[in-house]
Amino acid sequence: MEAGEEFGPWLARQLKIAGMTQAELAEELGLTRAAVSAWITKRSVPRPTVMGEIAKALGTDLGTVHTRTTDTQAGLPVTWYHRPGYQDGGRDGGNAAAFAFDADVQVLARETCQNSLDERLVENGRPVRVRYTIHELTGEALEAFRAAILWDELQPHYLAVSESAADQKVGRVVDAGVRDMFEKGRLILLRVDDYNASGLTGDDYDDGKFAAVVRRQLESLKSGSGAGGSYGLGKATLWATSALGMVLINSTLSVPHEGRTERRVIGRLELPWRAVDGSAYAGPAWLGRPDPETPAAEVVRSWWADEETVERLHLTRDSDEPGTSFLIVGAHDVASLAPEKTDPADEDDNGSAADGTHDIEAMHTRLVEALGRDFWAAMTGGGNRLPLLETYVRTLRNGEVVREEEKVDPLKEQPSRTRALRAFYEGTTVDRLTQAGQVALRTVPLRLPLSGGRPGTLGTHQGVLLVTDAEEGDDAHNQVHSLRGNRMTIKRSGVPRLPLGVNPFQAVLLLGHAAGESASFAVEAEEFLRAAEPPEHDRWGQTEELTLRWSHTAHHRISRLTTEVNAAVKELVVRPKSVGSQESAKLRKKLTVPRKGAAAPKRASGPGLPELDDLHAEIGAGGEWRITAEVKLPRADELPAMSPVVLLDVRSGSRPRLDWAELVAVEGCEVEDGVLRFTPRARRAVFRGSTDVGSHPVRTQLTRLVLELRAGTGE
Repeated sequence: MEAGEEFGPWLARQLKIAGMTQAELAEELGLTRAAVSAWITKRSVPRPTVMGEIAKALGTDLGTVHTRTTDTQAGLPVTWYHRPGYQDGGRDGGNAAAFAFDADVQVLARETCQNSLDERLVENGRPVRVRYTIHELTGEALEAFRAAILWDELQPHYLAVSESAADQKVGRVVDAGVRDMFEKGRLILLRVDDYNASGLTGDDYDDGKFAAVVRRQLESLKSGSGAGGSYGLGKATLWATSALGMVLINSTLSVPHEGRTERRVIGRLELPWRAVDGSAYAGPAWLGRPDPETPAAEVVRSWWADEETVERLHLTRDSDEPGTSFLIVGAHDVASLAPEKTDPADEDDNGSAADGTHDIEAMHTRLVEALGRDFWAAMTGGGNRLPLLETYVRTLRNGEVVREEEKVDPLKEQPSRTRALRAFYEGTTVDRLTQAGQVALRTVPLRLPLSGGRPGTLGTHQGVLLVTDAEEGDDAHNQVHSLRGNRMTIKRSGVPRLPLGVNPFQAVLLLGHAAGESASFAVEAEEFLRAAEPPEHDRWGQTEELTLRWSHTAHHRISRLTTEVNAAVKELVVRPKSVGSQESAKLRKKLTVPRKGAAAPKRASGPGLPELDDLHAEIGAGGEWRITAEVKLPRADELPAMSPVVLLDVRSGSRPRLDWAELVAVEGCEVEDGVLRFTPRARRAVFRGSTDVGSHPVRTQLTRLVLELRAGTGE
């Protein structure tokens, strides 16, 4: 149970809320003003028999006075405060910070999870837990929620925005959100809860995390040097994801404020400039309790809500563990509004699934995908290193489960990369890849520049490169995922100019604190790389901050790091041509590429014809031949169509022809009905294919293969 606030500070605030002086309370109680002053200054506390009289004077119950875990409800009720219009006539068409990101739940997941990682309480060593709850409200549940957010107070402001919607992008989004709620009779709430985080600590107005998130823009107050955010823009994704521009907040604090920690509640609304009943309003509004210390008690501040209030606002937290709950009201996900076409019979007149399930389930799936893609490393532990993060997604309708809570599993979402990182943590990496499932390690240098544009190098940070075989559960193969201290994937990039025949692989680059506690210049690398990230934190390169703090050429250090990484990856995954394994030698003996002068049935001849130049084949898990072929193309504006034909090599008689199960173009050509059509003026073409096992007359392991390139259809 939450510990109550000290009586003196609590009583002083209740008097302000009620608009009552110490002298008036003393008169009401039949006591001297000095007695009340002694309570306020904590020199004494009232006798138990007086507590009931104090409760009556404040218009509350005796339990509230005894526990002091919430404010009284007397005077100055919770309401919306709308910032007045600028006196100089200026107008804002919305919060510009929200336009830095798309209204996309995957972007929301990336930014909010990054913020939670930055605010993780590190002393206990436990991960920060983040839960995403998609909750659709209809019918009575929707009406009850509208009453809880004081919709009648807000409706004139939304009407004013709708009237000017044609002139403002934000206005059009808000107008569509309001119409969706009333025409379809539904509202989607998306709540983001984190636990084992610092919570929104600090005063309502002074410097602190609360003011940075709720009151200010472009201010970032992060807890550690390895923090992901640096622009103060990430929080804007919360409001950008709301079609109504509304976010409600309930925070449990890691450091008490006003003697309390639980149920610190406030709401913020982001609307464009509007005129309501002859008064102009600048844009933002806040839901809270009027602050008696502000002029005319108009400005509202956060308040300590009771359990019933947070339940009506759908802000009830699961425990008293520190952290914050953000409720996005009217959540929309532009990227999932056009998923795979549903059956027309399942659609209503508006073209969406009749029960709305399709929208919220698409959001659920996309959240899981984004969390697994961007935070797999933060959710991975091994050896003596614990995960930094746990994430969960669940979907409800009117309190009933639509999709059960799903814990995002990094091993399921990113199997190869998770295995590689665990091997690093557990010390089981190798120098070279000689067996399936191994993880090879290389160090790559990041030469850090001196600040202020001075020539020279501060020092060399040794990043850690991990390379392993790709698995079927991976997304894109042959990629490098790069990350630093908070273990969020910053950069995803392919390795250019890989030769044919490279086995699919995955690579992970660990920099800064992610490279290990003993990594040299880890702190400096974190600072440098953080400055090289744009607001999206999805790459490293030239930024204004990098130029101002280091130099306009500092980003070349990152380019050189990329070159080192690509070279190290190739050194690990490319097999030397001169020496091959016994298995590769056996496969090469089974593979034949007809050359000039060799007999081949119906083989085209003459100048200007494409010609097979290089070939790689392997036997797949299903017994099929998997072939990658490179074709040398002559210089010509028009090239004849050619058909790749795969045959079994036999000692006598005609060669049995195998069917293609799959034939795809990779580079410099297109495949149409099994025929290759080459790109004009291209110098080379590459295609891949696999044979149909059903057309094999004998076991694949007992056969030799011949690949021919025939003119026309190959018949």
